[in-house]
Amino acid sequence: MSRDPNQLRVFCQADQLVTEVYRYTRDLSAEERFGLQSPLRRAAVSVPANIVEGCSRPSERECRRCINIAAGSASEVRYLLRLSSRLGFATAGDLGPLNDLYDQVVRALHRLAASMCAGTTHAGYVSANGLHAEQRKPSS
Repeated sequence: MSRDPNQLRVFCQADQLVTEVYRYTRDLSAEERFGLQSPLRRAAVSVPANIVEGCSRPSERECRRCINIAAGSASEVRYLLRLSSRLGFATAGDLGPLNDLYDQVVRALHRLAASMCAGTTHAGYVSANGLHAEQRKPSS
């Protein structure tokens, strides 16, 4: 199995979402710099960073652990975005698309971790021709 994080759809999506979170938090008030801005940014960066770390680990078990940590960080971002909306810093409509994308990232990370447990190659990898690879058993 390839361990290049750039070949994972979920990594590419999480990486792009970091810039969206930074863009959103840039407009938060100065008093929220340590209240919501810092934790949101930290959690957003943690998602792709943990995917990269997992891909660099020598064992599937260590890689899966990092993927699960990334899923936890993505869940944390979802919560903080929803909290931000409830506190009136943005409307649910404004943050809806970002929340939906993080929902997709969390589901994709859980599928990736589950496929690693099952010993299959995850459908989230992009093949050399740029098309998404199908899930399959590794060759012996």
